[in-house]
Amino acid sequence: MNNALRARARASGKSLNEAAITALAEGTGVTGGHRKRRSLADIAGTWKPDKALETVLTAQDRVDRDLWR
Repeated sequence: MNNALRARARASGKSLNEAAITALAEGTGVTGGHRKRRSLADIAGTWKPDKALETVLTAQDRVDRDLWR
């Protein structure tokens, strides 16, 4: 991402900071410009439960009380 931002700054003749601010403004919709967005309709509803993944995610949610003393 950093390289892409640097290339964008170079191409537009802006500083890296200016390019970052512009990219953030565009990403949040502050500039009012229309951005093409990808529809996720083709993958919506295709999630399949996975016991191994659920086990790992549950383990990540456990709080280790000794670490939080």
